[in-house]
Amino acid sequence: MKKALVFIATLLFFDVFSKYLTYTYIPQMRWMHVAYPYGGYGIFQDVLGGLSISINHVQNKGAAWGLFSGYSDQLLLCRMVIILALLLYTAMFIHNPFQKKLFFCVIAGAIGNVIDYFVYGSVIDMIHVNLWGYTFPLFNFADMYISLGIAALLFSPLFQRNHYKASY
Repeated sequence: MKKALVFIATLLFFDVFSKYLTYTYIPQMRWMHVAYPYGGYGIFQDVLGGLSISINHVQNKGAAWGLFSGYSDQLLLCRMVIILALLLYTAMFIHNPFQKKLFFCVIAGAIGNVIDYFVYGSVIDMIHVNLWGYTFPLFNFADMYISLGIAALLFSPLFQRNHYKASY
């Protein structure tokens, strides 16, 4: 249990600290900035002929891509219920250490975004990726934890030993 708390706290530290730095030092993004670095700070531009990443500041009151932004309070309540459900589910039903770590990634990301609502009144997004002319919606470390954790959980059965035994 102690290792789980340290793991979640470490993930939360990086998420909360990056959002604090973004909120404090980077002006909010205005959509009139159509060229790299989009009103933010460039990390790198045109890598592999078209990949650009910049750090920007956007406040998102909704879910992914700003969906349901008019329902911030309901989203907050929903997120808190999901966090509690995931914690209970992980504690009671997940015994594989690797899968537990993946669930903890999802939980840490959800907690990070809930913290934002209490501290800033919205989720702070900062990572802006442009893939060969397609500008991806901004995201943060918590979003990465959630997305990567869910993706790895979906694909984890493919990497487990003896998942399917041949019965000849």
